[in-house]
Amino acid sequence: MVLARDIDPSASPLDYYSYELRRLREEAGLKQSQLGAIIFCTGSLIGMIENGRRVPTRDFSERVDAALGTGGHFSRLVGLVLRSVLPTWFQAYAEMEARATFISAYQPQMVHGLLQTEAYARAVLASGLPEQLDELVAARMERHRILGREKPPMVWVVFDEGLLHREIGGRQVMSEQLAHLLSFRGNRWVHIQVLPNQAGEHAGLIGSFTGMRFSDDPDVVYTEDLISGHMTASPDTVREAALRYAHLQAAALSVEDSAALITRVMEERYGEQPEPDGRLVA
Repeated sequence: MVLARDIDPSASPLDYYSYELRRLREEAGLKQSQLGAIIFCTGSLIGMIENGRRVPTRDFSERVDAALGTGGHFSRLVGLVLRSVLPTWFQAYAEMEARATFISAYQPQMVHGLLQTEAYARAVLASGLPEQLDELVAARMERHRILGREKPPMVWVVFDEGLLHREIGGRQVMSEQLAHLLSFRGNRWVHIQVLPNQAGEHAGLIGSFTGMRFSDDPDVVYTEDLISGHMTASPDTVREAALRYAHLQAAALSVEDSAALITRVMEERYGEQPEPDGRLVA
């Protein structure tokens, strides 16, 4: 077993976090069990994180900062730690996504990661049989923080109608996920359109793709295959993606009509009636 004192803080973001947690805990004169009692967790959890055997959450990090008076040190580190949990090929995308000023995406199979509830994300990620499911879910939820910024990116997503009926995670999970989509009604930074089944053949039959714009860097297009993801700033590819996306937006329902369709699917398929703010009522 790796001991905390054997951790090389330069090896990875998680190792640096683990090293710093032990160092600052000991400087405060606290045992693992004492710190655990203060932040309402077990001393063994503290030990596993200090040994690099458990990935910390944002909630854990914020409580440690408060307990040790570290001025947000661990809250700043945890974003890097959670990003490092992502598959290597996806980490570059996550970094670009965090810097983008405009994100446009077409998703035919599932709700876009930025708009997933935790339960829906867990069901999606579990389908890949990962070894670190909890950590991957936490990392996906961490990506959502960009939507809460003072100046968030503009996010515009086109979904296929079929995914509204694809019961990922069960009826309750899907009902809550659709309610979450409806909660973005009136949000000036997030726009959702549904491409109806009656659209027939369309410009997105090649599969999902995401475009990203930046303040000072060239536009980028991101796609995925069975094994990994690919990003390119090729002007020809960016132009082709923009053209296809424009056609998808034109073929999709308006934002208002899309919300109405989502509401209708919730009522008819999942037996739920959302309130105006997206919450569910029986």
